[in-house]
Amino acid sequence: MDRRSFITANSTKRASSQRTNAGLFPYSPPFDTAEISHLFKRVLFGVKQADLSKVKGKSLEVVLDLLLVADPTPAPPVNNYNDTSYTDPVVPLGQSWVTAPNDGNATSRRITSFKSWWIGLMLNQNTTIHEKMVLFWHNHFATESIDINDARYAYKHNALIRSLALGNFKTLVKEITLDPGMLRYLNGYLNNKTSPDENYARELQELFTLGKGPKSNYTESDVKQAARVLTGYTVNPTTISSAFDPNKHDTGNKQFSAFYNNALITGKTGVNGASELDDLINIIFQQPETALYVCRRLYRFFIYYDIDEATETNVIAPLATIFRNSNYEIKPVLKALFGSEHFFDPVNRACMIKSPIDFCVGLSREFNIVFPISADLANHYYMHDYIRTQASNMQQNLGDPPSVAGWSAYYQEPQFHELWINADTLPRRNQFSDTMIGNGYTRNGKNIKIDILAFVDSLPNPADPNILILDSLLIIYSIEISKEVKSFLKTILLSGQSTDSYWTDAWVAYKANVNIAANRTIVLTRLQALFKYLMNLPEYQLS
Repeated sequence: MDRRSFITANSTKRASSQRTNAGLFPYSPPFDTAEISHLFKRVLFGVKQADLSKVKGKSLEVVLDLLLVADPTPAPPVNNYNDTSYTDPVVPLGQSWVTAPNDGNATSRRITSFKSWWIGLMLNQNTTIHEKMVLFWHNHFATESIDINDARYAYKHNALIRSLALGNFKTLVKEITLDPGMLRYLNGYLNNKTSPDENYARELQELFTLGKGPKSNYTESDVKQAARVLTGYTVNPTTISSAFDPNKHDTGNKQFSAFYNNALITGKTGVNGASELDDLINIIFQQPETALYVCRRLYRFFIYYDIDEATETNVIAPLATIFRNSNYEIKPVLKALFGSEHFFDPVNRACMIKSPIDFCVGLSREFNIVFPISADLANHYYMHDYIRTQASNMQQNLGDPPSVAGWSAYYQEPQFHELWINADTLPRRNQFSDTMIGNGYTRNGKNIKIDILAFVDSLPNPADPNILILDSLLIIYSIEISKEVKSFLKTILLSGQSTDSYWTDAWVAYKANVNIAANRTIVLTRLQALFKYLMNLPEYQLS
């Protein structure tokens, strides 16, 4: 299917479904496989059978509590890149480079190591939203490793986001402001009393807290005053840390506009000048639009791009109230949203086009693709980087969004997520899934691919073609498909024959002796054809 046909089909689906008036009232049963799959496809990368089994029979309340548990801090990325053409002079193979001196020749290799490490965390995520929230905040507080040009800053920025991904948003904003990577990326370390730089002050308001909506009426003067507050911060390139230099700080008073209730931040001298940052954050967070804006960003990332009047009234506004009343803790907002009638309303299922990372990592997890073990260091990292590269070819390069605004699919009106699909990216998606269900990707004699026989064998009753198809659809789709499509899927398994026993007998014969090549080939070719077809349908692009 080409891009025009895909978008037309997707638009027709939306047009035929009225948006919902459902709000944040707690969702009540049924909460079974279909509902769990919908929830997991939004908060995880793909849905593994193990994920479903882990929560089967548990209540939504229990499952949400499980999903909102933060992961422990992972071990940092290591040197996987020494080879015959290059040896890092300061970091031995297998040792972490994140605090090591920067060797200019290692810069691009370390950035690739960082990105591969991050993809590995996604592939091996626990049953928690933590890793998806790291990606959300990476898009929200976007930095580009290619601009910063030092992987240590990129790693430290990621570690900061990771540590507060499910914590307090107000705290996160302050820490991001002081983050060495952000200070370098938006020139904050150059902002001083004699040469003000407004870059970060502008994005702090326009992108990170208040947005550009009709009620975000801060002024150009407010940007200038905020920039004066933020003078004096420096970066130490040896320790990859930030500090406040009172000698570079503007000690004058900072007068803000009526939008901020004419707030005055009194200039302070010496080390006390650093406390002006708290004053600035406080006046920003006193504005109702801050909570509303962040809740809209969460909604567009996790639920749907179109925020109509009913959604603004019934979902965004009460979510923002929860956000403010919890002193900007993130978990209460997520729990209310994912536990709501609105989230589980049928119109909000399978209505989002998967991002490239969601598509590539989700496919790998759903089908339990086996990657080289960590002891096989080079191949372990390089196979992860293959997945990252495929997503990058589909226009989502992890660690390098196109600008400080993040990826345009999360904010660009009117297309939003439809921007993920075009004449170049849709064929690349199909090629990736075709490759993985076929011969896979091979490097240094190591191969990654979908072991479709193992996947199907793990289903409850693979000998029954009807049950096999239904169980497979519950895992890889979050939308009901027509009876006609299901009937066609069955003909693939039956090779055009009319009786179910044609598949059942073939499967039973294969299981009786898996080493007989002819029996294996019969079931393998049919299953590969079946799942290739499934992954090429438009429905597989939806979450």
